[in-house]
Amino acid sequence: MIIMLISLAFSAAIYEVLTLELGRFSRRNTSRIESRLQDCIQSNSQPCFVPPPLIATLENIELVEETKNRIITSLIEINLAILIFAGGLGYVLAGKTLLPIQEMVLEQGRFITDASHELKTPLTSLKTALEVHLRNKKRTQKEADLLVKDSITDVNKLQRLSESLLELASFQAVNGNSHHQSLSLTEVVNEAVKTVSAFARKKHISLSVQKSEDIQLHGASEKLTQLLVILLDNAIKYSPHRTKIEVSLSKKADTAKVSITDHGQGIAQEHLPHIFKRFYRGNQSRTESGSYGLGLAIAQQIIKSHHGSIAVNSQVDKGTTFVVCLPIKKAS
Repeated sequence: MIIMLISLAFSAAIYEVLTLELGRFSRRNTSRIESRLQDCIQSNSQPCFVPPPLIATLENIELVEETKNRIITSLIEINLAILIFAGGLGYVLAGKTLLPIQEMVLEQGRFITDASHELKTPLTSLKTALEVHLRNKKRTQKEADLLVKDSITDVNKLQRLSESLLELASFQAVNGNSHHQSLSLTEVVNEAVKTVSAFARKKHISLSVQKSEDIQLHGASEKLTQLLVILLDNAIKYSPHRTKIEVSLSKKADTAKVSITDHGQGIAQEHLPHIFKRFYRGNQSRTESGSYGLGLAIAQQIIKSHHGSIAVNSQVDKGTTFVVCLPIKKAS
């Protein structure tokens, strides 16, 4: 629309200039011929015969009007061509510009739908249990205590889900990322291992940490610790009792690498491309575990906020390896 308004404005200006020039040319031409005829009449040296074509030339009315019509036609054709070209180009560019916004809106819609579904399940369970308990006129103190215990379990699930949703939403904010500062990646790994050690001991799973030299990088310590806790928690959760999980830390060029390997049930190849999607749970065992499928989505957002990458290699019934790569920023 803007291009067409500019084009029409230029076309109007061009038409005005050309018509003025035509009128000026017609008047000058007419004046010149009239001057010659006047000189001829005054000299009386020869007859001054004015043929009909010369009279028509003096008036120039039809010629000027025809020229104006041709100018209008040409300008219309040019503006139509500009309209088609600008419209097509604008459609293509607008489509490319709006595509990320469209994808974001669709992703937001899916997120709201999935979140509503996940919130509905524990709320429905909690409401149903309370209604059944109230209708029971012969309820006992033991049944009431059991109901309260189950209700607290459902509330805890809702709390974990709400916290995870808020965590994901924080990455969408303009200033949602934590403050980055210089930190020791070795200390981050140690803190993450310490956090999940109780869970690992409960399943008699040993955590083996292989370290190289201390690696310094810029990042958010609490977020990186949360990232490794998510990966370690998943490794423990889906590994059988009395197995081993290896954590290795290495450095190559300007990249720090953290690998977490378990010997658990593994992930089927058809599920690997989707494991970082929100609310995705690949198989029945992951659904029954009580997971909402948000952990790896949060982990991926943490890695993106640190400009890193994550890769996964897995074989069913043999185990899974997650490899996190983080850039090391050299001190200026």
